[in-house]
Amino acid sequence: MLTLRDVRVWDTDEVIDVVVDAPEAGRTLIEADSVIEGDVDASGLTLAPGLADPHVHFRDLEQCDKETMLTGSQAAAAGGYTDVLVMPNTRPKADARRLRPDESCALGDERCAREGSAADEHEGVQTNAADSAEKGEGRQSDALSRPWNDLEVTSVLDYLDRYESLRGVRLPVDYALSICASSGMGPHAVSAHEIAGFASLRHRLAAITDDGAAIAPQMLDDVLSTAKHVGLPVLEHCEHHDSGVMNEGTVNRELGVEGIPASTELDIVERDIEAVRHNLVHLHFQHVSTAGAFEAVRRAKAEGLPVTCETAPHYLALCDEDVRRYGAMAKMNPPLRSQADMEAAVRAVADGTVDMIATDHAPHTAAQKAAGLIDAPNGIVGLETAYGVCHKVLVDAGVITERRLVELMSVAPMRLMGGHECDIDELLGRTTGVPTCKRTLDLRIARRRQRANLTVIDTNAEWTVDAGSFHSKARNTPFGGWRLTGRPLATILDGKLCMSRLPVARIRSGTVEVR
Repeated sequence: MLTLRDVRVWDTDEVIDVVVDAPEAGRTLIEADSVIEGDVDASGLTLAPGLADPHVHFRDLEQCDKETMLTGSQAAAAGGYTDVLVMPNTRPKADARRLRPDESCALGDERCAREGSAADEHEGVQTNAADSAEKGEGRQSDALSRPWNDLEVTSVLDYLDRYESLRGVRLPVDYALSICASSGMGPHAVSAHEIAGFASLRHRLAAITDDGAAIAPQMLDDVLSTAKHVGLPVLEHCEHHDSGVMNEGTVNRELGVEGIPASTELDIVERDIEAVRHNLVHLHFQHVSTAGAFEAVRRAKAEGLPVTCETAPHYLALCDEDVRRYGAMAKMNPPLRSQADMEAAVRAVADGTVDMIATDHAPHTAAQKAAGLIDAPNGIVGLETAYGVCHKVLVDAGVITERRLVELMSVAPMRLMGGHECDIDELLGRTTGVPTCKRTLDLRIARRRQRANLTVIDTNAEWTVDAGSFHSKARNTPFGGWRLTGRPLATILDGKLCMSRLPVARIRSGTVEVR
């Protein structure tokens, strides 16, 4: 049992004690020299609903060399996340197609065997799962190393849904799933009937998206109609281009590489807004990056249309000038835009045009990113740096408050994902007026009443990004070496400690256990 003394509630500023259930063996991520039991001085720390990311790529399947559901989840927990939405543009993709009995063999890839290394220690970091393996509990390792073609699954969504049981692991986050807007080899727009076939999934099917590409124009109305029928939002990768390496402007011309004009994003945003006028279904624009697109979303909201949007930390902290310094580590899709676009993104966060912040966590191998700016794949990892980067460029800069940052990185994403928001005041038991004495939130009891996914944050922590210590398999980040402020120190999943980097220096008294 862990007791956090004098922690501040994020939205009420009430100071409380919190009793957290013991870590669950095999599920908890514990950094070196971190407290997991006993009394901890949590004064100055903030208790918030768990961070939620509505846009992650956990690869797996035929791309286990880049990331797996396990390592991606560990990266999420390390970044303070308790909930994520997994994108369906896996390889093969998570569409409505059912696999023939002999087809899963064709999807097998010996690289999935590499997932067995996911329980290994990173330098200075150890997980309970690794402890179990060292104690001779080999069943988990066997399950992790089994090739894909040994697993009996009926679809990619079935595999992702049953990942923990198939692989013999417990993930340190809760996750929801999304389904491709396009389906089959045709392709055709996914139908309400096809989506109904996945009603028995354990993990919530939360959205329809063709992330990685904009929904094809010939399918857009059908996809929106299906989404309206089944009550799911459509998440739109709002850009379309067939070529280009980075933002079109002065920098790409000086570097001698092909540019991607801002119009590739604005054209899709305006096209989709027009479609929403006719369908009136919730459409969410992913990773918006240009001033023109932010303005189009702003106008659509003023019109009362059911549109929302996200941006990502890198569009708030970096621009195309940074490609000179970071090269392929600053290559993503959409690309880093101009300084003016970056400033427009910050303004859009400030005025509420941006509803939430998502990482678009996109892991790649070191060899792939070493191929150079032209040939390297798009994308960077972001789960383990997102809170600190956003705190630095938004809160430290005076753009928004710490409370608003939690809304952007937890409350709003959970609404999009259709999950139950964690209301700390409700967990405590609502009172009329100011409490007359310090209250204690015993999560061993409160979790029976309501979902208790929480994050403990040190908003004043100063730390340096060390990509070599990431829990993700990937290291492709431009933020290595950055000095950041604000860092999650613990996550709590269903009332139980799930990640800890609570420092030993915060031990108060009583029996403690340190890892």
